[in-house]
Amino acid sequence: MRIFVFGLFIALGASAAGAQPVPDLGPETAPPSAEDFNVLPDDAPEEGGQVVVEETDPEEEKSRLEQLYTDLAAAETPEAAERVARMIQRMWMESGSDTVDVLMSRAGKAIQADDHGLALDLLDTVVILKPSYAEGWNRRATVHYMREDFGKSLVDIERTLALEPRHWGALSGLAIIQRRLGFDDEALATFRRALEVNPGLENAAKAIEDLEKGAEGEAA
Repeated sequence: MRIFVFGLFIALGASAAGAQPVPDLGPETAPPSAEDFNVLPDDAPEEGGQVVVEETDPEEEKSRLEQLYTDLAAAETPEAAERVARMIQRMWMESGSDTVDVLMSRAGKAIQADDHGLALDLLDTVVILKPSYAEGWNRRATVHYMREDFGKSLVDIERTLALEPRHWGALSGLAIIQRRLGFDDEALATFRRALEVNPGLENAAKAIEDLEKGAEGEAA
């Protein structure tokens, strides 16, 4: 995955440092949307609110997260999958830093207000203060994507997945970009990986169905 993301970034060319134009994939292709990356959980902390960080054993947290991923993959109903997924997302949001939590909250409000410049400024600070915090990189990847800067989005997705390989939001984001750039086979494989982690991803399931139909049409 790391090698492919790097290769895809190089394929964008030297202009990747600037905003990438959206490829013309036809009138049926939806434009970038915050919903594609599931930008904000409903229970994001309020701006400036007091953040209580409990002292936890890192190994205990890792074991708990592993169990939640196992429960998510084995979920038998959409409701069960959604419940476990939200528990995992809450753990993703736990930065261990009051400052980072407040910056993330402010960045979330900036994203909702379509103030992408402010969101990037805040998220730049987040990844500097806490480079081991996967969700900071994921949120910045989201903003780059919304600005149609696919090159920078891919770089941040790579960092996210290096820290949390089962981050289905980052996997879905990677697959969306792969598909929009015409790498359908790679997009299909990435969407399948995201769905393995979280079987409740309806958008991923629909994308897989569409990509498989497209592949069958080409083979016919």
